[in-house]
Amino acid sequence: MSQEISQFIDFLAFERGLADKTRSAYESDLTQFARFLVRCGVAQDGRPSFHETTADHILGFQEEGRQAGLAESTLARRLVAVKVFFAYLRAEDLVPVDVAAPISAGRRSRTLPHVIGEAEVARLLAAPSADTRDGLRDRAILELFYASGLRVSELAELTRDSLRFEEALVRCRGKGSKVRVVPLGASAEAALKRYLAESRPKYRPDPLEPAVFLNPRGAGISRVGVWGIVKRNACKAGLGEAISPHWLRHSFATHLLANGAPIRAIQEMLGHADIGTTQIYTHVDARRLHGVHAQFHPRA
Repeated sequence: MSQEISQFIDFLAFERGLADKTRSAYESDLTQFARFLVRCGVAQDGRPSFHETTADHILGFQEEGRQAGLAESTLARRLVAVKVFFAYLRAEDLVPVDVAAPISAGRRSRTLPHVIGEAEVARLLAAPSADTRDGLRDRAILELFYASGLRVSELAELTRDSLRFEEALVRCRGKGSKVRVVPLGASAEAALKRYLAESRPKYRPDPLEPAVFLNPRGAGISRVGVWGIVKRNACKAGLGEAISPHWLRHSFATHLLANGAPIRAIQEMLGHADIGTTQIYTHVDARRLHGVHAQFHPRA
């Protein structure tokens, strides 16, 4: 990794306070960009020369990604990383001009999120066994996902002091290390209490292990482990293995909206900084209404 990129990542950590995963994404995208520049000969002593980089090089980097079949969302993220990086280089007087500034990120087409119906959610929640160690854990995880709309990383990183049963709330740390609280709901609270009382001790955790959800070794479960639990139980429920934890987050928001919840409240529970991100669920609900109209209206 070049010295400039290394300094920029440190800047993101100490000056901007960005989360580890966000910094890792920036580092990965910029490292790929640096390698692209070296391949194009925009380099000195085998290292990328950002001083000699032009807007055409940035556009070429994007086109290479497009030809490789990268998703539009990935291309947009890479461009944001490059634009923020060059803004930093210019502010630090490390380049004479910000060549990325005039490049527009364009308007990304927004894909509607995947949502499963309430009856399908009920089948998924009922899939884990209620009589086994892993079944009680899996049911608590699924109930909590649907009750709270947590991201998979937020759920995997929950600690026991995150659960506030006396207030029926869960406290989580989201993107940018922002903390929020979300209601638990009666079903999720009951599933969590039973898991903590009957199942969690059977994993033989270290007494000081803070994680709520554990793997077979008694350590905190990983994001990959949570994904596996969702997919395994989705298949068991006959829903297919395409379902992911994010489908439950989307379903949480969509079902709230369909039943009359204010969009501002949904935004707060999801931890969206921008209401525009939450508003995609209004499109999902509108699509549902169109389907109902087409099915039942006599002149549809």
